[in-house]
Amino acid sequence: MRIVRFSPGPDAALGTDPLFGVLEDDGIIHVITGDPIYSGIQKTAATIALTKVRLLAPVIPRSKVVCIGKNYADHAAEMGTSVPDEPIIFLKPNTSVIGPNDTVVWPEMSERVDHEAELAIVIGRLCKDVPIERVNDVIFGFTIANDVTARDLQSIDKQWTRAKGFDTFCPLGPWIDTDFVPGNQRITATVNGEIKQSASLNEMIFKVPEIVNFVSRVMTLLPGDVILTGTPAGIGPMIAGGSTTISIEGLGELTNKVSRN
Repeated sequence: MRIVRFSPGPDAALGTDPLFGVLEDDGIIHVITGDPIYSGIQKTAATIALTKVRLLAPVIPRSKVVCIGKNYADHAAEMGTSVPDEPIIFLKPNTSVIGPNDTVVWPEMSERVDHEAELAIVIGRLCKDVPIERVNDVIFGFTIANDVTARDLQSIDKQWTRAKGFDTFCPLGPWIDTDFVPGNQRITATVNGEIKQSASLNEMIFKVPEIVNFVSRVMTLLPGDVILTGTPAGIGPMIAGGSTTISIEGLGELTNKVSRN
């Protein structure tokens, strides 16, 4: 099931904006009541075509975005480091989240802003110390993320908070897929039509169950929290005035423009 969060536009008499819905294979959205992570999935009689709405970030975390660093061996190598013995955790603020086709704003203090293609986990319930065999019980679904990074500032600061925390630096979307099962699907990043990253999700050092188990042993996870699972090799500059597309086989595509304004 694909869950979308969307703005129906001024001509659609569908109620409060933004709305949530279930996107069907025929491109029709069935509007649902409330936020499905908190209220469950309850369809209404209202429908609207996907072509008539503006998709928004499918979730705005009320608490946090947790990220896993160096979770692909080839990316660890390109960063000049060894493979970690356990997941490396850092945070992005929820104010960094934007949606499909929104604009990544290049901060004035940076000269290099990079793309990082990532699979994102959306947490569905309050949880702590989740056993590996129970991880699926706490996952609401999966979406796509771009862990945008001001690479020069990361190098200057020797840590990641400023470099990854700017407003607009966490595009998410286009929807949450509640049935997606990570496996051998390809994950790619394309900059202005040129493929820059390409790998299999199976190349992750720490897989989804290990990640959720580890993070939940460190901190309590809340409904709507998002966990980014790491990026493969091929990170590189985004182009001001251009666009970047992150895609995952069977999950969709997330495209964002990049602007210095």
